[in-house]
Amino acid sequence: MEQNIEDYKLIFEKEGVYLHTNAKRSNQDTTIPGFIRIVERAGVPALEWSPLEDEGRSAPAVLYTKKDGDGEEEDANYDPGYEPDWAVISTVKKDREHVPVRDSGPWSFSLPLSELYSLRRARFSLGRNFLVLTSRGGHPLPPLHFHRGGTRELFRAMNRYIILDQSPVDGRLFLAYPHDPGALSQSFDKLQLFDDGSDLVSRFIQDPYATTFGGFSKVTNFFKVALRPPGPATHSRAAHDPSFPPQSDEEPGFELINCGVELGPRPDVTRGRPLDKWEEFLDPEGQVKNPEKIKEIIFRGGVTPTLRKEVWKFLLGFYPWNSTHKEREDILRVKTDEYFRMKVQWKSVSEEQEMRNSLLKGYRSLIERDVSRTDRNNTFFSGNDNPGLTLLNDVLMTYCMFNFDLGYVQGMSDLLSPLLFVTQNEVESFWCLTGFMELVHQNFEESQEAMKKQLLQLSILLKALDPELCDFLDSQDSGSLCFCFRWLLIWFKREFSFEDILTMWEVVWSRLPCDNFHLLIACSILQSQRGELIGSDHDFNTILKHINELTMQLDLQTVLRGAEAIYLQLTQCKELPLKVQQVMGLYVPSSSEEDSPDSQASETLRLLAESQAGAASCDSAPVPTYP
Repeated sequence: MEQNIEDYKLIFEKEGVYLHTNAKRSNQDTTIPGFIRIVERAGVPALEWSPLEDEGRSAPAVLYTKKDGDGEEEDANYDPGYEPDWAVISTVKKDREHVPVRDSGPWSFSLPLSELYSLRRARFSLGRNFLVLTSRGGHPLPPLHFHRGGTRELFRAMNRYIILDQSPVDGRLFLAYPHDPGALSQSFDKLQLFDDGSDLVSRFIQDPYATTFGGFSKVTNFFKVALRPPGPATHSRAAHDPSFPPQSDEEPGFELINCGVELGPRPDVTRGRPLDKWEEFLDPEGQVKNPEKIKEIIFRGGVTPTLRKEVWKFLLGFYPWNSTHKEREDILRVKTDEYFRMKVQWKSVSEEQEMRNSLLKGYRSLIERDVSRTDRNNTFFSGNDNPGLTLLNDVLMTYCMFNFDLGYVQGMSDLLSPLLFVTQNEVESFWCLTGFMELVHQNFEESQEAMKKQLLQLSILLKALDPELCDFLDSQDSGSLCFCFRWLLIWFKREFSFEDILTMWEVVWSRLPCDNFHLLIACSILQSQRGELIGSDHDFNTILKHINELTMQLDLQTVLRGAEAIYLQLTQCKELPLKVQQVMGLYVPSSSEEDSPDSQASETLRLLAESQAGAASCDSAPVPTYP
C-alpha cells in the first residue's frame, strides 16, 4: 500500500545501526548495516529499522502487532529459528485504525511506540552497545547493534512519545510507559488474551523479565502502566538528566545470586508408591485422621487413578480435611445450589442483551474457540457434539460469573480439562477449579507481577544451582528464562502427557516439601538440558526451539526426583543465600532462636534424612515425613 507523503513525518534517523543475522542463513550477510528511525505515519509514532540499501521511507515488511484479529498479519520473511504453535492474540477489543505500510525488505521491521514494552541495553564484547527490544505482544525483534553510537540520541527522541523507566530488578532493563496518565480509562474491551495458533514459548523475545507478560496475562501491559503505584519514577535514571536512562559506558548492575560455597553433592532420591488406600485414613464419622501423612504419600508417589475423584476435592479445598461425611453432604448440596444460581445468570442473558455486553460476549467467544481445541485427543473431549465439551464450556462460563473481575483468560481451559476428566462432574470440577485458581489466579491478573516474580525467583534458584548455565544463557540473551513462561503459567500442562500432568499436579498440590516446588521442577528440567545447551552452538532462537521441542519428551519421575534432589542439596548448604531461602520458604524472620533459619534448616534436614531412610527400606516402612 502506498503511503501518503502528507501522513509521513521523519522524527529521528541514525545510520550505522547493524542487524546481526542468524549464522544459519548461509545465503545472507551475517551483519547488515542499516538505519534506525522514529517516524510518524498517519500520526502514529513508530520505531523502524531498514537495511542501508533500502531507499524508500516506507514502513518495512514486518509489521509487529498484537495478533488481535484486526486483519494485520506478520510477514513470514523474518525467521525466528523455530516453529510457532501458540500465538498471542487478543479478545474483546474494538477495531482500531490501521497504519498504512509497504513492503521493503526481509529484515526490516516497524514497531509502533505504543507497542514497545521494554528495551535492554547491553554491551558486546567489542565494546559496542546493542539494544534488545520487546513488544507488548511478545514478538521477536532482532537485536540492534550501534556500531557508531547513538543510543542517547535515540532515547531522547523516544522520550517525546514514551517514558523509559529503569527496572529495579535489572539495571540494564528499561520499561516503556505512555505519557498519558489516564491510560486506565481505556475501554475494558481492549484487554489482550492469547491464542493457540503458535507456541507461547516461540513468541518470547530476547530478555526482559516482563517481556512476555502482556501475551499471556489477561490484560496487556498497557494496564500495568495505569496501575503502577504513584511515586517518584526518576530515582533510577541518570542524575544529569532524569528523563533518560544511564548511557554510554555506564553499566548498571544487578545482584548476583551465588552460594559462595560449594553446594555439595546432590543426593539420590527415590519415588514412592501412590496413595492406594483411603478408607483406612477415615474415622467412623468420615474425618481424615492424618491429612499430613496423606500429603506425604501423595508427594512421594501421587494418587492411584481410582481415588483421584475423592482425594482431589480435599487437595483443592472443596472439602475441608476435618469434615465429616455429613458435613460433606451439606457442602455438596450448598455448593451445587450456588453453582447453578451462577450458571443461570449467564444462561438467562438473551442475544439482544449480550449485544450490549461486549465483555460477556467476548468471554463467550474466546471460551467457545478454546473449548473446541482443548485436549481433543483425550476421549473425554474428542469428537463432535461431545458432552464433555459442553461441560467444559459451561464451567468456564460460570467461572466468569464467579470471578467477573478476572473472567476468562486463555490457559484456564487447560487447567479445567484434567479436573473435569477426573471428577466427571460439572459441579465438582467447577469448585475444584476455583481451588486451583486460588493457587494460580495471580498468573493471569492484570498486574502480571506474579509471573514476573516467579521468573525472577527461578533465576535466583538457577544462579545458586548452576552459575555456568546461567552465564551461558546470559551470553545468548536468554538469561531472563522467558522460555519458561508457559511452564509456570499453566504448571507444565503442555510439557507432559495428560496422565503425567495428573500426577505432577497432585504432587505439587501437596505443598511439600517447600514453597515454590514448581520452580524446582523447572530447575530440574533446565539442568537436565545443560549438556545439550552448553555443549552445542546454540543462540537465542535455537535455545527457544530446543526448549519447545522438549514437549512430551520429558520423563516425569526423573524430573520429580531431580526437583526433590535439588531441594535436599540446597537445604544442606549452610550458607545458602537469604534470597534463595526466601524463595523456598526456608526463612521466616523471627527473634526466637528456635525459629531461626538455622534451626529450621536443621530440623528440615533431620526429617529429610528420616524420609530417605524410610524410602530405602521395605514397602511397609513408615511414610517419609516432610516439615
